[in-house]
Amino acid sequence: MENLKNIWKPELYRIQMEAPVPKRVPCDHCPDRPKFYGKEFHGILGHKEATLLLENEPNGAFLIRKGNPYNDFYTLTWRFNDKVHHYKLYYDGTHYIKDKRYDTIYDLVADGLITCHMEIKAHHILEMINSRANYTDSPYVTLNRRKLNTLSKIQQASNKSSPILNRIESKITEVDSSIKPICELTPTIENNPLVIKYSKSHNFRVHTFKGLNWCEFCANFLWGFTAQGVKCEDCGFIAHSKCSERAPNHCVPDLKKLRGVFGIDLTTLLNAHSSTMPFVVTKCVNEIESRGMDSEGIYRVSGFADEIEALKLAFDRDGEATDLSVYSNINVIAGTLKLYLRLLPVPLITYEVHPKLVMAIQPKTIPQQIMMLRQCLEPLPPAHFNCLQYMMQHLHRVSQQAEVNKMSAHNLSTVFAPTLVATPPAITDLAFEIRALQILIEHCPQIYQDSK
Repeated sequence: MENLKNIWKPELYRIQMEAPVPKRVPCDHCPDRPKFYGKEFHGILGHKEATLLLENEPNGAFLIRKGNPYNDFYTLTWRFNDKVHHYKLYYDGTHYIKDKRYDTIYDLVADGLITCHMEIKAHHILEMINSRANYTDSPYVTLNRRKLNTLSKIQQASNKSSPILNRIESKITEVDSSIKPICELTPTIENNPLVIKYSKSHNFRVHTFKGLNWCEFCANFLWGFTAQGVKCEDCGFIAHSKCSERAPNHCVPDLKKLRGVFGIDLTTLLNAHSSTMPFVVTKCVNEIESRGMDSEGIYRVSGFADEIEALKLAFDRDGEATDLSVYSNINVIAGTLKLYLRLLPVPLITYEVHPKLVMAIQPKTIPQQIMMLRQCLEPLPPAHFNCLQYMMQHLHRVSQQAEVNKMSAHNLSTVFAPTLVATPPAITDLAFEIRALQILIEHCPQIYQDSK
């Protein structure tokens, strides 16, 4: 499982978070304002006057104007990189400058600012994506290798026991004998009959993704506000547009049923399931609290990798109906929970909150640390805040059994710090992160006393 630890690459995500935010420069008196614009519309205004209006505004400030009454277009003027820029802007039911179309002017400006920011700040990463991405090492292949192998065994067993399927397969082989089989399948899946016997290209379409998503080809963030990449309509494979051009013809039409829940952004997953807590977390925690609280070394002792993989497969396949009682070794349940949390593209304590977390434990007194920890966790996305609270409350209960299970708050924080806290790759000493988690676990009732 160690090779899964750093499968997602967050650099583009961190850079996007630094992009300027749209700030409307309003005009309160504009009688001829079109109905599809708000107070950002300034009427007839020359570029020099518009530049003066934005001169002392922050990056991201914008307004909309008409250069003269005879133009068949409007002009978007914004401030970016400490300079004022002007763009021809059109509206025909949707807002657009070039090819991309937007329902609101805010979406257009937000996406434009992100695009310009990424072109400047992430140019080296985008070039690397276009030259180095390797399908063999992609998140899809890495996350699904053993799952597909397991399913292929099930499929093989089913085919051997069904004379009808055998006859169908034989008939298909006769009909398709003129089709050339794939010659260069990825080694990790080339012997997997479930994948495909014949080449099938992906049916990619440009897609606007809700929430946070990562390319399944190169593992990098799908940056942007809209139309961030493409999605195969047949199998659900998602990728940057450039990465999709290099994805091999390994489309499996039923892949959507195999995608599961591991490695999916937390907010995206909960929105898709209309839930407030991932069922993997609640089911594992409930099972551990029912029969594992007195298990010595719980969360520290590793479960068997094959059984953890089997349980991961069961969660992806059966969802909330997964039966945990068949796994007698409680360390398998604990290991699967840790794996789920470790595979989140953005850990529960996000990159933005990490430096605040470290600062929160600098005061010398516990009451001050508690107060600052409460404040630093407030900016977390709701899904992350609630799941972190749930986990801290659970680990607090585990630590109360430390005399039996030998897992004090310090021991638990040492185990979970690399999993729960988003830290830059350069940081190898997690002493501050471990200390912060220890306080969160020990003083959980006080820190979360006002949280619902």
